[in-house]
Amino acid sequence: MGASMGLLLDPGLTGYTLTPDGPEAPGETVNVLISRHRRLPRDRMGQRLSASGRSLIVQALATTYGAEVTPGDLARDAHKRWSVPALELTVSVTHCGEYSAVAFAPAARAIGVDLQDERDRPHALRWLGDLLGRQEQATIRDFAECEALIKASHLTKETFAGTRLPEWRPGWRATGTGTYQVRSLVLRAEDTPPLHLALACDAPAPVRFHLLEQE
Repeated sequence: MGASMGLLLDPGLTGYTLTPDGPEAPGETVNVLISRHRRLPRDRMGQRLSASGRSLIVQALATTYGAEVTPGDLARDAHKRWSVPALELTVSVTHCGEYSAVAFAPAARAIGVDLQDERDRPHALRWLGDLLGRQEQATIRDFAECEALIKASHLTKETFAGTRLPEWRPGWRATGTGTYQVRSLVLRAEDTPPLHLALACDAPAPVRFHLLEQE
């Protein structure tokens, strides 16, 4: 599955398996493949150019499940949520800098994943804090959880007002938006700033991480 990249999760978390041996079989577990792409090309401004969501999903299916699919095997619903009908999986994908994450869940579940770095974004965080009914600005962790919730659910940025996030703790937390729950953690690589990873699902499920270093 590749090296573990010196990647650390928040202390005190349980129920995670890092760099498991061999591909998984689809089941009730939510599988999240975190990849580091060290040689991504850059644009004229020096920003890294990420692969398309479709190609990231196809690559992640091969790595996580040993499944050979084409972009044409992927589907999207009215809420722009990805799925792989032939494998009975729902999918969500995100990328941030040289990292990407692809989350897979059983077809009966809705899944969302998001990665956020700690760039300064005061206006966006103040705006989100207002949406969440906070007296203070939102955090990067809040931002990631909200993005994951939007990806998993029927919510959009225009209909998100009134949503509330529970106080953070390890594991799944109910959001009060239907049956959707969120969870998040911090990824700390040895030579890069921390990344916030968030998951949203319409029911709590066991989670396993797979870590892959790519050239």
